[in-house]
Amino acid sequence: MNAPRVSIIILNWNGWRDTIECLESLYRITYPNYDVIVVDNGSKDASVKKIKEYAEGKIKINSKFFEYNPSNKPIKVFEISEDDAREGKFNKPIYKKFDPNRRMILIKNKDNYGFAGGNNVGIKFALSVLNPDYILLLNNDTVVDKHFLNELVKVSESDEKIGSAGPKIYYYDYNGRDDVISFAGEELILWKGKGIRHGNKEIDKEQWDKIKSVDKIEGSCMMIKKEVLEKIGLFDERFFCYWEETDLCFRAKNEGFKVFYVPQARIWHKVASSSGGTLSPFYVYHMTRNRFWFLRKNTSPKILRLHLLYTFLWELWFQSVVFLLYHQNIKLLYSYAKGVIKGLCD
Repeated sequence: MNAPRVSIIILNWNGWRDTIECLESLYRITYPNYDVIVVDNGSKDASVKKIKEYAEGKIKINSKFFEYNPSNKPIKVFEISEDDAREGKFNKPIYKKFDPNRRMILIKNKDNYGFAGGNNVGIKFALSVLNPDYILLLNNDTVVDKHFLNELVKVSESDEKIGSAGPKIYYYDYNGRDDVISFAGEELILWKGKGIRHGNKEIDKEQWDKIKSVDKIEGSCMMIKKEVLEKIGLFDERFFCYWEETDLCFRAKNEGFKVFYVPQARIWHKVASSSGGTLSPFYVYHMTRNRFWFLRKNTSPKILRLHLLYTFLWELWFQSVVFLLYHQNIKLLYSYAKGVIKGLCD
């Protein structure tokens, strides 16, 4: 049986150093049928130039997870504009002549459209031109195990109702360790606007090694069946970044699809590196605002009312103490308050 085709989309924004390490790990995978699509999201640095230099074999990658492989360089780069990507203009016959680990599609977006909008450009291109069975979204600040895609496809192919699957995610570096779990699936608690994030900051002792249905998998590595996207649509670009993958998983489950966590598939993630980390004003604002947008869009008035009570009777005061007394950063509290206001009023 032929291996289903997987189009892998990596979004880059001023992060070429992370991106080329991710690419080097990706070009080592054992899965035989894949595309690599790098979408540059309007970078202002030398990202496009550096990614092409990497493909030419001019930049050697140093990583604790693998040794650099010069034997598959140069990698043929098919560079296309955002306009051509949106119109589906692409030289597919020449592209097909190259092996998966010797080719790369590089789409140059005109601007930064966020995680949602930037990935949507790549998804639309892949679906219209390459006709994949699956789309796999992969953060540029990740490193993958060489068997991760085999495991995700194997589980997804086992049940036609599995619409999306994600791996066990480790911290790239947690106090010098690379066996500390960041994500092992998530169950949503809607009235809190939060999830129970399994495994976070636990040393992996195989305690989260059971394949299971979950409410959410992380957007840092998310494989989606083509049929899901055809039925429910792509990311909601209003979110820009954060909560868009939760929104997609939620919509998929409402349409009868399953979302699965696959622990045999493994990746390592630098966690929020493109947004300055989880204690940046950008992260706090967008996570807070988008939480309210998600709840207003997807849940009942009763759930939203409960969440408002939770926010104003507990969370607001708790966050004030954390941001002002513990972190001593008034900008974080301002970003949180702004996120609440924008989330409720916009």
